[in-house]
Amino acid sequence: MDKFENFSGIAAPMPLVNIDTDMIIPKVFLKTIKRSGLGVNLFDEMRYDRQGNEIPDFVLNKPAYRDAQILIAGDNFGCGSSREHAPWALADFGIKVIVSTSFADIFYNNCFKNGMLPVVLPQEQVDVLMKDAEKGANARIDVNLEAQTITTSDGETFSFEVDSFKKHCLLEGLDDIGLTLEKAASIDTFEAQAAQARPWV
Repeated sequence: MDKFENFSGIAAPMPLVNIDTDMIIPKVFLKTIKRSGLGVNLFDEMRYDRQGNEIPDFVLNKPAYRDAQILIAGDNFGCGSSREHAPWALADFGIKVIVSTSFADIFYNNCFKNGMLPVVLPQEQVDVLMKDAEKGANARIDVNLEAQTITTSDGETFSFEVDSFKKHCLLEGLDDIGLTLEKAASIDTFEAQAAQARPWV
């Protein structure tokens, strides 16, 4: 997993509430166990018509938001099933930060495991960011995980809370496997000692 670096990015406004994981990535695309390749089907039923053509009015199909790295979303983002394909699809599209007033717990935790930062802010602050995002590609929002701040294109800064362990993992690019590999030397030592103590195993 790549380390999370502070950045300035385009934010796409998605004011819908209760965006569930089936809206993020419909179940028909859950046949793969690969994390890559799902971005093209992100929000599939909202992005494309039945013939597979892009729906021009959908925010991520608009020229200003095709390279969006931030989503400013409505309340209760990521509800529904626990499918990990949802954060996979968002990350594969290029989303690094999602801002909402609340997230479903499983989706929230899965974001960190896939290199994304979910930011919880009060409604009035989300409203300010939503309006800023509506300005299009010229309005870039700054995200600083180390300082735990998000700054609008007009310079208004909001602070957010994040668990210190999850923050450490994002900054160091550590998923569950990476955390385990940090202990590789200790694991090797244990296995060597165990093999000597119990050679019959």
